[in-house]
Amino acid sequence: MTDRMRVRLGVSPIAWSNDDMHDLGGEIPLERCLGEASTAGYVGVELGHKFPRDPAVLMPLLVGHGLDLVSGWHSTFFTREKGHDRERANFKSHLSFLKSMGCSVIICAECNRTRHSTIDAAPREKGVPLFTDEEWARLATRLDEAGHVAANAGLRLVYHHHMGTGVESPEEIHRLMDTTDPDLVHLLGDTGHMLYGGGDPATLFSRYAERIGHVHLKDIRRDVLEEVKRNRLSFLASVRMGVFTVPGDGCIDYGPVIGSLDRSGYEGWLVVEAEQDPAIAEPLAYARKARGFIRNKAGI
Repeated sequence: MTDRMRVRLGVSPIAWSNDDMHDLGGEIPLERCLGEASTAGYVGVELGHKFPRDPAVLMPLLVGHGLDLVSGWHSTFFTREKGHDRERANFKSHLSFLKSMGCSVIICAECNRTRHSTIDAAPREKGVPLFTDEEWARLATRLDEAGHVAANAGLRLVYHHHMGTGVESPEEIHRLMDTTDPDLVHLLGDTGHMLYGGGDPATLFSRYAERIGHVHLKDIRRDVLEEVKRNRLSFLASVRMGVFTVPGDGCIDYGPVIGSLDRSGYEGWLVVEAEQDPAIAEPLAYARKARGFIRNKAGI
């Protein structure tokens, strides 16, 4: 994967300032995050909670550091029976912002009854579904609709499977992919969440290579994950314990993942996203470590 025009490398600001737990990196200014992201060799950043939402303010701020805005997370509540007019309007508003910033993808995750942002909520018991059949159908229909709106605006909708949400396990990823239009709903392949959710990143990247529209590269510390699952700790507790790290610093084999993307002719962003406590995992040092690993592994 050596075509720099086809694949670009970005980083998430969550390593500097956590979006769910604001005490992690709360003291780190946005200017430091952007400066260090550029210094480490990245050309783009995803949206974080410290970013201004006015394109007239954000654009020159990023340009000053030689960075593009990659995209930004959007929480959907499409499984709810009521309030869809409001949800549709919220989606279009975020889409308009991303388009004005020159983004090519909009990241969505269904957050109805989510547990990922609750510090004392343990993961679901294996095999216990979160959504009813009716809610699954509603989600698929509305994602297709949103994907059509995004496509008309020149962006791709990419769905972020995520621990603590209704789409976290391989079976749930399969169901989402099987019930949505492949031309309208793409997959955000997140290596860390795939392994955390019980899947094999190499297998899932191979299966959905043609449908992956965005990539998050994060690694897992196996011993921490085993402790988290043994003691049924929450997602946020696991982050504080250091379950995630940058690619090349954990247990995931990235060779097959990069190979699948290369064979499929993947075009888009690879984004390093490894939320850790910045007081323990110094952000610039880990950003540089990930940058060197990806250069050696993927040639970019």
